[in-house]
Parts: sequence; C-alpha cells; structure tokens
Amino acid sequence: MDYIDRLTALREDRDVGQKEIADILGCQQSAVSKYEKRRAKYEIDDLIRLCRYYQVSADYILGLPRGLPYPER
Repeated sequence: MDYIDRLTALREDRDVGQKEIADILGCQQSAVSKYEKRRAKYEIDDLIRLCRYYQVSADYILGLPRGLPYPER
C-alpha cells in the first residue's frame, strides 16, 4: 500500500467524494481522479492540506514506521 492507496482509502472510509477533496485542494474533481489513477502526483502542499483535513500524520500517509527518531539540531 502506498500513499495514494492510503489517501484513497481515507476518502472512501469517510464517505467523502472526489469533489469535496477537490474543493479542499482548490482544484477540479478530474484532478483528484488523475491523482487516484496515478496519472498525476500530489503536491506537498496538497498532502499537508489532506493531513490536516483527515487529522492524520504525514508519516501515516507516507507509510513510515512509528517512532522514527527526529534529527537533533
């Protein structure tokens, strides 16, 4: 399962249509369809908006394991 599968599953599990996601992203429904069919890629700003909308971490969407250490500055 990759990030597109996770985003699509989140949308479907919450009974949200592509049009509603398009409204959140400020694009057309056809763009969301292209993302889900892997004909286009989400921009990072779109991923951030979707993380906030679904209230999930980017780590979850990207399929990264829990508990990864953050680099120290």
